[in-house]
Amino acid sequence: MTSEDLFSVAGKRVLVTGGSRGIGAMIAAGLVRNGADVIVSARKVADLERTAALLSRDGACRAVTADLSTEAGAGQLATAVAERFDRLDVLVNNAGATWGAPLADFPTPAWDKVFNTNVRAVFLLVTQLLPLLRAAASEENPARVINVGSIAGLRVPGWENYAYSASKAALHMLTQHLAYRLARERITVNAIAPGYFETRMSAFLFDDSDVRTDVERTVPLGRLGRPDDMAGVVRFLASHAGAYLTGSVVTVDGGLILAPSEDRPANLSDLTMRCSNHLTRSGDPDGGGNS
Repeated sequence: MTSEDLFSVAGKRVLVTGGSRGIGAMIAAGLVRNGADVIVSARKVADLERTAALLSRDGACRAVTADLSTEAGAGQLATAVAERFDRLDVLVNNAGATWGAPLADFPTPAWDKVFNTNVRAVFLLVTQLLPLLRAAASEENPARVINVGSIAGLRVPGWENYAYSASKAALHMLTQHLAYRLARERITVNAIAPGYFETRMSAFLFDDSDVRTDVERTVPLGRLGRPDDMAGVVRFLASHAGAYLTGSVVTVDGGLILAPSEDRPANLSDLTMRCSNHLTRSGDPDGGGNS
């Protein structure tokens, strides 16, 4: 098998949730440009249609609007995918919500919203799309589920985003539990735990050059994640090269998970307040899984 065949995703039918922007759009773009037939879903129609139109210039990409914070929304998305695909080779669960607030003031509705989107929706989609995943699965070429977690679910984050970190830790365990259960059906389940990527959600941090420098200094490789970093690991997991991997949580973080706590930015308290204020204003179910 040539290296081109080993990493090929050509012809694979893929759903990327939260695919309108951020990490989801990075993933979708990498798959479309390498020959996959991709459906992107998100809640915000204008962003979603704009992304789908842009990616369609490079290959096959269609948009399906969905609000995955509700059970009905997850069911509607599963039905729409079944109307377009007779099998689903790859399901990328990227849609995510976050929220920031001081511990004593953290609102229960925000907690529920984050968990409904980041954990429950993933479980619902996997179960409702099982017939399509089973239709694609074989011993030689398993169907794939790729969940976008976060290093915030592997180490204590500096921000007061309690529901987000807890939900991503839950997602990592759900990934392993589903991987064990579905292995006998030739469906692999893995998670990606991104570190710092430059997205619309994180722009409030990285638009400040001093903050950007401070954050980059904490990353052993000395930089933020780039679109190719995310597209590459997803292509690996979706291709023949990743066929024997299941139940793994792959950190894509430039080594940030290895950094000791004393290497965190000196102005962490200021960043925490800024992050909490921003997340309170902007937490929504199209944010993706970056920390």
